[in-house]
Amino acid sequence: MSYVSTERVLVVPTELFHKIGHFQGFCDDVDRYLPELLSPKNTSYRPRDEVETDPGFKQLIPYVIFCHRDGAGRQQVFQYTRGTGMGEGRLHRKHSVGIGGHISSTDADSNGCPYAEGMRRELDEEVAIETRYTERQVGLINDDETEVGQVHLGVVHLFEVETPSVHPRETEIVECGFRPVKDILADLNGFESWSKICMRSIFGK
Repeated sequence: MSYVSTERVLVVPTELFHKIGHFQGFCDDVDRYLPELLSPKNTSYRPRDEVETDPGFKQLIPYVIFCHRDGAGRQQVFQYTRGTGMGEGRLHRKHSVGIGGHISSTDADSNGCPYAEGMRRELDEEVAIETRYTERQVGLINDDETEVGQVHLGVVHLFEVETPSVHPRETEIVECGFRPVKDILADLNGFESWSKICMRSIFGK
């Protein structure tokens, strides 16, 4: 039995998301959504293999974007290509600017916030951050136009790093590194939908 078939992940009813305020694409009104979405009264842990095809629930996913300004003040973003061994098969070989993943029931075993614990765990598993950084939540992503998006809801975190010292721990994070924002915006072909939404909404203004 695979890990995905036994893992239980954090979800909220899609009906709750619609009640707070449905949107398509990117929304920067974090304070409107997160208190309700992360309230224990509204969350549950359900088998991942079931909710991956059940649009009645949204799996909450931290989506961390690393950005850096070089010596000339040009903004750069960490990007990579998803290998075929990463969890979500529908995103294999897609380019991405977001690091993160599911919040598992095991994250609830700690004394802290399960969402925060899950985000830290995912980051520790996927990348080594060898620089100082500041962190802020900048928005949410919803994309009901794709099969993956229909069952996920992203919470976007921006990590502004002092130096471009972010390196992969997983072998399935390939072709990675910091790239100028303008170059990414000029060539979004091959990127997963969440990355396209984030780049256009956060950096394309």
